[in-house]
Amino acid sequence: MIMAEKDIQHYIRILLAGLEVRILNSIRREKMKKVLTVFIALAIFLVAGQAMAAKVLTPETIDGATTVDASWVKQNEGHVTVVDARKKGEYVEKHIPGAVSIPYKEKSAKTPDFDPAEDKWDMGKFPQDKSASIVVYCNGVKCWKSYKSVARLVEAGYTNVNWLRTGFPGWTDKGYPTE
Repeated sequence: MIMAEKDIQHYIRILLAGLEVRILNSIRREKMKKVLTVFIALAIFLVAGQAMAAKVLTPETIDGATTVDASWVKQNEGHVTVVDARKKGEYVEKHIPGAVSIPYKEKSAKTPDFDPAEDKWDMGKFPQDKSASIVVYCNGVKCWKSYKSVARLVEAGYTNVNWLRTGFPGWTDKGYPTE
C-alpha cells in the first residue's frame, strides 16, 4: 500500500510534534534541575547564614573575675561600681540604678580569644584604684561586651572584678528597679 504524500506529511508532523514535545520536556527538566539546584543552594546558604548569625553564648566564667547574679548586685548596691557596657542609647533607655555607662564598642570576634585592638573602649572611666569592687553587665549571656570589658579589666590588673553574666535581662527578670 502506497501512502499518499498528504498522509506522509501528516505522519511526519505527528513524529516531529512528538519529538518536539520530548525535546521541550527534556529542556524543561534541565531547567527545573537548574532551578532546583539554585533553590537548594539558596536554602543551604540561608540556613548556614542563620547559624553563623546566631549569637554564641559567652563562657560561664572568666579567669580572675567572679561571675555574680542580680541578687548579688542588689545586695552590694552602694559598695560596688556598677558598669553598663551596652550602647549609650540602651543605657539612656533603662539601666541598673547607679550604673555608669562605659560602652564597649566591639568589632572583634565573639570568642574568648578576641583581639582587643579591634575594639573601642574607654578604660580611663574606671576607678584608678585597681582593688575597687566593680561589676560589669550588658545584655545577657549572648552579649560579649561585658565579657570583653571584664577580661580587659582583669588583664589590666584589676583584682576585684565581678561579671553579671545574665546582664540587664537578669536584673529585670528579678523585678528589680531600673532608671
